[in-house]
Amino acid sequence: MNVFIIGIGLIGGSFARDIKRLRPTAKIHGIDKSEAHLAEALDLELIDAVANYDQLAIADMVIVCIPVDVLVSELPHILDVVNDDCVVFDGGSTKSLICKTLEAHPKRRNYLACHPIAGTEFSGPSAAMEGLYEGKTNIICEVEKTAFKLQEKTLELFQDMGMRIRYMNPEAHDKHIAYVSHLSHISSFMLGKTVIEKEKNERDIFDMAGSGFESTVRLAKSSPAMWTPIFEQNKENVIETLEEYISNLEAFRDLMLKGDYDGIYKEMDNTNKIKEILNGIPLNKK
Repeated sequence: MNVFIIGIGLIGGSFARDIKRLRPTAKIHGIDKSEAHLAEALDLELIDAVANYDQLAIADMVIVCIPVDVLVSELPHILDVVNDDCVVFDGGSTKSLICKTLEAHPKRRNYLACHPIAGTEFSGPSAAMEGLYEGKTNIICEVEKTAFKLQEKTLELFQDMGMRIRYMNPEAHDKHIAYVSHLSHISSFMLGKTVIEKEKNERDIFDMAGSGFESTVRLAKSSPAMWTPIFEQNKENVIETLEEYISNLEAFRDLMLKGDYDGIYKEMDNTNKIKEILNGIPLNKK
């Protein structure tokens, strides 16, 4: 099996590691705009060979792990080149614009719109890890538009990697992911910004930062080159979630100003229900 991975960073490289383990006869070809990434991926044995778009005609599977703004422009060209038995899937964090862009493409049946919800704050080939996707949810959109035999081939790989599969339309995906992922990153970036600005006058602030701060601000180490296009493509949903978040922050501030600590306790106690959600317990069941 000839597997081409376009974008050899954390996401693409982690796919490479799992495919090498699960499909040992597969030959993995790497495409990346960074020559340094390609050289590093070869050294780390993430890929077997450096490739280019002209070779995509021999691909059995193409995995595209590049920023979503580039995805929109590059996926049509990728589909133009692949053969009829090749499946192309991506790892983009937005889906509506990508699916709309490809809806009339002659080879739409070769594309599977995916979003594996996995990752770390690190990037580049050295960040790739085996088992990154174990137990993680992979959202698949418009599965019915992908040829059935290509669905089967890809889903078998996902299941072997230990992913949980969920199906969702692109609009619902983008709305929900704005809450559980995009808002988290904005919050982390802005918390980091706030502390950096304060640290100008209080040099010891980072000496007092504990594990709570470190875990909360971890996402602020993520790549701006990847996240800015995500916010751009999902602008309406991101603004909606930000408005709700800001409203809650302002309400909390008002409770502080009034000295309403019973109200603060109730707010935090009610929010403790997030533990039940994260443990998979519906709020209406005990």
